[in-house]
Amino acid sequence: MDTRQLGTSDLHITAIGFGAWAIGGSGWEFAWGAQDDRESIAAIREALEAGINWIDTAAVYGLGHSEEVVARALEGVRERPYVFTKCSMVWDERRKIGHSLKSDSIRRECEASLRRLRVDAIDLYQIHWPVPEEDIEEGWATMAKLKEEGKVRHIGVSNFNVAQMKRAQAIAPIESLQPRYSLVHREIDAQILPFAARNNVGVVVYSPMASGLLTGAMTAERIASLPADDWRKGNSDFQEPQLSRNLRLVKLLGAIGNRHGRTPGEVAIAWVLHNPSVTGAIVGARRAEQVRGVVGAVDFRLSRRELADIEVVWAQQPDDTLTASVVSTR
Repeated sequence: MDTRQLGTSDLHITAIGFGAWAIGGSGWEFAWGAQDDRESIAAIREALEAGINWIDTAAVYGLGHSEEVVARALEGVRERPYVFTKCSMVWDERRKIGHSLKSDSIRRECEASLRRLRVDAIDLYQIHWPVPEEDIEEGWATMAKLKEEGKVRHIGVSNFNVAQMKRAQAIAPIESLQPRYSLVHREIDAQILPFAARNNVGVVVYSPMASGLLTGAMTAERIASLPADDWRKGNSDFQEPQLSRNLRLVKLLGAIGNRHGRTPGEVAIAWVLHNPSVTGAIVGARRAEQVRGVVGAVDFRLSRRELADIEVVWAQQPDDTLTASVVSTR
């Protein structure tokens, strides 16, 4: 796969990276249900064989378990991918998740992630959430020190708005930003992406398939049968009235994909990558076959007509119906 420079860093990343949120498994607040570690490892290795050269995880995913699985998957790998992880979400002995940007907390998290990942330095270390907001400066100053000390190679932020990024930049440059971005979540279009482009901040977006909603595999019946500990079960994107519009959008993605031999998920990812401000997209997978169903997004380009058709469907209100001509004639 071709690579792109991530902001001002020396990291040259493929257009998609492997997202390791769901492989954290069950038993924590934002779980996706039970997960077989062997399938997780197979999925990661499938991604590497396809040419993907970076993995994005976080300490909180599975309360450390995702990082451990990533380390196991990379055992014996000759050409190691870049490994990105995150800090600031912490948990106690009762597995209750909280937030901290205090210097000593970030340092403890960094050391723990280094041990779990079995690396000498983290390629990209990111503040997961700007919470509590009053501690942004303390947290970012600590990130800059960790880079100076060689414990991390590059530093970035996730889920920051423009004002919060400006506060961080007054202390040390931001090399990357990780925001949510997809066909159904476009909040960063107005201000955040233009700011990143003006300041040469690399952008790696998460949930380009809206947490599985745009893959083509999600139906109302499947959503109803999701495990009780799957966080998506209570998310508004997976409930009415948003669900009907989202599934109509998936129907169009499927029609576009069928014309090109692509999956709906690949079409959704290609839409995200069409934005020149996006450096790469984090694509989660729990099984090897899911990886094979998304890697084609890297080489797929949507036509102007297809982009316009997508906007037509997106502009419809939740109780509208999808016009048959858009799906059948394009």
